[in-house]
Amino acid sequence: MNDHLPAPEPRFGIRARHTDTTLTVYQAYHPAIGVPAARIGRFPATWKRDRMTWIKPSFLWMMYRCGWGTKADQGTVLAVEISREGFLWALRNACLSHHVPELHGDQAAWKARLREASARVQWDPERDLHLRPLAHRSLQLGLAGEATRRYADEWIVGIEEVTSLAAEVRALVRGGEIERAKELLPDERAYPVPGDVMAGLRS
Repeated sequence: MNDHLPAPEPRFGIRARHTDTTLTVYQAYHPAIGVPAARIGRFPATWKRDRMTWIKPSFLWMMYRCGWGTKADQGTVLAVEISREGFLWALRNACLSHHVPELHGDQAAWKARLREASARVQWDPERDLHLRPLAHRSLQLGLAGEATRRYADEWIVGIEEVTSLAAEVRALVRGGEIERAKELLPDERAYPVPGDVMAGLRS
């Protein structure tokens, strides 16, 4: 009997730490940006507003991307709490980062949509505690132009540095203490997104 087996994760479901009004995404920066951002709760003036910035709701995917905070220019890991309204706005104004004929029609139409979009969605394999790829996907959300400005000026509720958490979890994994490492992970649960929004963002 398999009555008690957990349901498989949806391939393109969004999982995040969230409350009734906010959700948390992760980024990693050079300490010159990350440390003051955590201290003042906003990105400093040296943060580039004209660049695309990628936010990730998955803590472990961020650990994969930044090497647990050990990669060059990614030594400060940030947990950025943003408004749910802002996140939904970004999804509604996003385009997939790759061409899907069933969604976009021909490639020229997709490229035009991508140029106009304030955000772009990419789905990458979620990671386990050993940073190995899993079968289901993790959302990466790239913000540009208006979305970047809204993110920096309107959506951020708070910024917390979690570099030490990354180091602690990494040390436990390396020491074979997987259950203790799991206990420290952020509580990432299925995040509700309207079906019409998700329908246009699945690859």
